[in-house]
Amino acid sequence: MKMIRETVNGELYIYSPLSDHIVRSPDICGGRPTFKYTRIEIAGALDRLAHGESMESIVAGYGGRVSREGLQQAIEIATRHLLSTLPDLAA
Repeated sequence: MKMIRETVNGELYIYSPLSDHIVRSPDICGGRPTFKYTRIEIAGALDRLAHGESMESIVAGYGGRVSREGLQQAIEIATRHLLSTLPDLAA
């Protein structure tokens, strides 16, 4: 997995991009996927969606640190992962 190194607010930020808005960093949240430049895990946002909260409410709740596009990318990543882990069905 490609690792990116950049300085953010004077500190080294090392991460692997999963999309434009979603990253994994060995030093942030135990390597679980987060929204880029935050410590907000995508799992929490997806859980809020699963419980019926609107995207607009989630974006507002995170003070704009999470975008609607980021939420959409989190859904796409979770969906791809789910589909890639399904076992083959025997014919």
